Amino acid sequence: MGRQLQGLLYFFTSNLRYSLIIFWTILMSILVVTLTISYFLLNVDGAFMAFSLTGAMYVYCGIVGFITVKDMIPFSIKVGATRKNLYAGLALFFLLLSFFKAVAGTVIQELVNGMNGVFGLNNFEFLHLAVFIENNWYTRVMIDTAIMFFFFTLMFLLGLLFYRFGLAGAGSVLGILLVGLLFSIAKGWAWDFMVEVAENFDMMFFVQLTIISIILYVISFFLVRRITI
Repeated sequence: MGRQLQGLLYFFTSNLRYSLIIFWTILMSILVVTLTISYFLLNVDGAFMAFSLTGAMYVYCGIVGFITVKDMIPFSIKVGATRKNLYAGLALFFLLLSFFKAVAGTVIQELVNGMNGVFGLNNFEFLHLAVFIENNWYTRVMIDTAIMFFFFTLMFLLGLLFYRFGLAGAGSVLGILLVGLLFSIAKGWAWDFMVEVAENFDMMFFVQLTIISIILYVISFFLVRRITI
């Protein structure tokens, strides 16, 4: 089991290596352009630039979680991986990738902030949810890991629904969820929920988000164990 998990993790990493390189290249290029513009706007009154590393990372994780079903699961089963090992390997891969991307984003933010202090670039700021709680490196890592793992599991489950039941089956599930969302909006429950979250926004919210992610991944087991290729 241990060697098979190692092999699966190596396969998952190798399969995403190219897309990760492209992702970080584009993201760093945009960051450099934003910093350059900020530098030339230093003497302009009221000029201010903001940049979010995390928004792009969240979207990337959601996309990877969705395409994992079609791109990685069938091949893994064909080469002999058991569904239990595949399920455990994907959970570990999602969690590790979420953590490493969170750490990478925090390191980049700390380095850029230090460089900005040296060059006096005071018209540039990173956007991050941690500013509403406590904006330090470990808070950012915890928040980003929780959110990215949530997007991995949510989109992975959605991908499984499309793979297992097709457009009609997955569309029916999404339709039911949409009706439920519209009903909650009409009743005011959705607004009350958002107000409650805003008024009590702290690290406990991300602990709860992680618990939801685990529940979603547990649900996905019933689809993975019956998946065919």
